[in-house]
Amino acid sequence: MKATGTLEVFADIWCPFAHVGLRAAMAVRADNGIEDSPFVIRAWPLELVNGAPMDVRSTSAHIQDLREQVAPDMFRDFDEEDFPSTSLPALALAHLAYDQGLSTGEAVSMALRDALFEEGRNIARREVLEEIADDFELVLDGGLGGEGVLDDWRRGRERGAKGSPHFFCRGSEAFCPSLDIERDSHGHLLLRRNADQLNQFLRGCFTD
Repeated sequence: MKATGTLEVFADIWCPFAHVGLRAAMAVRADNGIEDSPFVIRAWPLELVNGAPMDVRSTSAHIQDLREQVAPDMFRDFDEEDFPSTSLPALALAHLAYDQGLSTGEAVSMALRDALFEEGRNIARREVLEEIADDFELVLDGGLGGEGVLDDWRRGRERGAKGSPHFFCRGSEAFCPSLDIERDSHGHLLLRRNADQLNQFLRGCFTD
């Protein structure tokens, strides 16, 4: 199957729901034999959206819910004690990678998420970002500018992004289409994978 649309996703790197959603979308892409359509993962910096950094305790609780209810094989070595204080430099590195090509941009975006959620690395640390940049032959020449991240944030607001991850393709959009997210009477998250919803959205993106 050949893709007929470009999937854009507004997401933050330290958002665990985006980590699950992007991996689910990539699995659908692979299952459909689509090898020539990298995702454009744009920055949706939650610390700017919400006016504060991500709360590590809330994030850790969300990860526990995701593990228990929908993603038992993910978040293997997540380290609550070494959670980054910001995702802006990592988002800037991903933006730099996209300047080198869509495939490189997607690969770096996912490598940063894996570093945080699967390897327990602090993606706010310069040495971690340099290691990931080196793996993809990217050069961090003195710093990581944030203008590209701000441009993505402005673009997401203009397009009506509701949160992380928000998918757009060929005139359609869906917020977190891989999951049904509700709360019970005590405020606890109730999560369920929604493969039909995700497949329907991606089918509209990838096929005529």
